[in-house]
Formats: sequence, structure tokens, C-alpha cells
Amino acid sequence: MNRIDRLTGMILLLQSQRVITAEQIAAHFEISVRTVYRDLGALGEAGVPIIAEAGVGYSLMRGYHMPPVMFTEDEAAALFMSGEVTEQIADESLRLSLKAGLLKIKSVLPEDKKEYLNRLKNVVGVWFRRAGSDDKRDSLMPIQDAIVRRRCLALRYNAGNKGEITYRVVEPLGVVFYSRQWHLIAYCRLRKDFRDFRLDRFTSWEALEECYEGHASFSVKDFLHKLIESDELIPATVVVEAEVVERFRAEMPCTPVVEHKLGDGRVKMEILAFSVHWLTSWLMSFGTRVQVVEPPEMREAMHDAAMEIAGRYADVFSGV
Repeated sequence: MNRIDRLTGMILLLQSQRVITAEQIAAHFEISVRTVYRDLGALGEAGVPIIAEAGVGYSLMRGYHMPPVMFTEDEAAALFMSGEVTEQIADESLRLSLKAGLLKIKSVLPEDKKEYLNRLKNVVGVWFRRAGSDDKRDSLMPIQDAIVRRRCLALRYNAGNKGEITYRVVEPLGVVFYSRQWHLIAYCRLRKDFRDFRLDRFTSWEALEECYEGHASFSVKDFLHKLIESDELIPATVVVEAEVVERFRAEMPCTPVVEHKLGDGRVKMEILAFSVHWLTSWLMSFGTRVQVVEPPEMREAMHDAAMEIAGRYADVFSGV
């Protein structure tokens, strides 16, 4: 990024934040703090009204705005592609807001940029199986709003491994997308601990008027790292035949850890799963093309599932 682009980006960054530190600006642009000071000085000399508060950070004088932002073709294309990807993993609430936002952006583009995007739309597509059984849910945006406003949620939750529906009041702290599902990270008053809830397992929910306090030091990223390292996830090792490796990677409903290429085209994968039953059901769809190496309980579960299927057809071959 050249300096002119960086200075413009710095104004936009200041405009998007109430206050920001030099260290945060440096991290955003991947430059040194000393360079940030030089750039801020140059902006000040050019007439940009930057306010510096000792021990707090930098901000733009209230009322200052840049002229309307103009997008390059690459920037407009990147926004379009981001929208195409996001639409595949979004629920109805996010999808509608996304379309409305992109339409507003497109409406202010020059005609040549609009035509460029129209041509791009005809030759570029993103598709994969949408997460969850019901992509018409409209909970994602309202739940994000509750998180920002620190409002408690009351929900009925189906803990998939037990099939038991419980009533919970939770203090929502973040939403994340991983393992092909949207998850709510929240403090659960029933369990008196932080928990990970899959949104597609909500049978009903509502935002309460009650607001919560605390959890200022809680980090969603740190929680997820601890979750991956905890005993709540089951490690498993599988060997995948060469002809289904790409399909396995594309459909993998669990967290990959390590891959080892074997000499004959097969791939040994170490993965983390949330339940033996859940992973077994998925692995069975690959038939003999995926073999579980460990743990023993997973091998036993695969054996039992195969025997159960064979038992269903025992009468057909009983005379053979």
C-alpha cells in the first residue's frame, strides 16, 4: 500500500472509530508506531482536524467528514464476492440486511463500475451446502443486537447429543461461525458457566428487557481456543482414500487439526469432533473409503453401525 492510500485509509479508520490509539492504527496498517505519528502529523498539516488526547488516543473533530467514498473496481469486486460468500452462510435476517447494504453501495457507483459488477455477477458464483436444516431462520441479526445492547436471552435449547430440550436464560457474549454452523457463546445461568450453543438447535428464543453486567475481560477467541484444547472435543484419526479426499475436506463437519499425506495418495487426518455418534453417522456415508484408526470407541461405533446395517439385510442373503 502506498502512502497516499494509507493516509486516506487512516482518515477512514479515524472516521469509523470514536477514539483509537496509535498502536491500534499501527496494527491495522501493519506499520510502526513511529510511522503512525508521522502520518498523523502529515494529515494535520494538510488540514485534517485530528484531536489527540493524552492517554486516550486519536479522533476526528466532530462534524468532519470526507467526501463520498469512491470504490475502485477491485474494491467493488471484493465487496461483491464477500456478499456472495456471506449469503451462503447467513440466515434470513443477515441475508436481507446484506442485500440492502450492497444495493446501497451499488447505487452510488459510477455506471462503468456498475457494468463491471454486472458482468462479474454473470461469471462468478459461490455455492456450498448451507449450514443447518433451516436457512430461513431469522435469529442472527437480532441476537447480534442483543449482544451489543447486553440484553439477556431466554431460549429453549435442544442439546443434540441427548435430545433433551431445556429452558435457559443466558447472557450473550458473541456469535461465531465454525464447523459449518453459527454458534452463540454465552454465560448460561442454568449451568453457571460459559457455554457454546448452536443456533440451529434453538427451538424458540426471545430477547429479555433485562440487561446483564460484567464479563468485561471475557474473550470469545480465548474461549474457543480453550474449547478446542478441552476434553469436550473428541480427537480422532482417520485415513481417507485418494478419490474422496476433496469431498471429505469440503463436507467435513468437524475441526481439522493435522493432515499427513501417505505415499499411495491416501491422507491421514487428525480431527476433533463434538460427539462419537455425530461423527460416526457422517463417516458412514463414505463406506469403505474412510477408515477410523483411533480412538477405540470410535472404531467400535463404526463396527456397530456397520453390523446394524448388515443386520437389516440379513434375511435377503440368508439363503446364500
